[in-house]
Amino acid sequence: MQSVALVWSSAAVEVHRLVVGPLENNVYVVRWRRTGEATLLDAANEHERLLEAVRALGVRSVLETHGHWDHIGAVEEVRAAGIDVWVRTEDAAMLPSYDHLLDDDVVVAVGDLRLRTIHTPGHTPGSICFALEGTPVLFSGDTLFPGGPGATSFEGGDFPTIITSIEERLFRPYGADTIVWPGHGAATTLGVERPHLDEWVARGW
Repeated sequence: MQSVALVWSSAAVEVHRLVVGPLENNVYVVRWRRTGEATLLDAANEHERLLEAVRALGVRSVLETHGHWDHIGAVEEVRAAGIDVWVRTEDAAMLPSYDHLLDDDVVVAVGDLRLRTIHTPGHTPGSICFALEGTPVLFSGDTLFPGGPGATSFEGGDFPTIITSIEERLFRPYGADTIVWPGHGAATTLGVERPHLDEWVARGW
């Protein structure tokens, strides 16, 4: 597969990453080794590359972290290939189409994979993170990046809300060694980012 990197793995799970589109979106495939079943996070762009990965890695579903255009560009093509798309209620109208709605604090199962949903509004009203249970892996979409929160200047964004989401839904319940895989750019950890929360509040972005 072209430019698909295995970026994290354990005895049970593989996390693959593709970087696609003009804004260099991270698209992740999370795969359970024993059964070969997988889910894809954000059908962002370059649908031909995504569909190649879908077929090669056993993807059964797509989970959208939020509804911004750069994260949903391949939604129609993956649905046409028979893959169900899930999105949070508040962002559903931003997608051209979808199949299921994501509740907060529930487990999405793909084979033996268990991804817990974490509603983190602020970047968009329906932004959602996913924690891979039994591992230190957390997918943050555009809620949290190395160096601070995602942008809140777009329609539906709100800076105090995203700060509350990060503090109460990510920093408080998850440990310092939690690896954060964002929607763009490099990974970080909650331990690296947590000490800077007051700085982000003071600067206002």
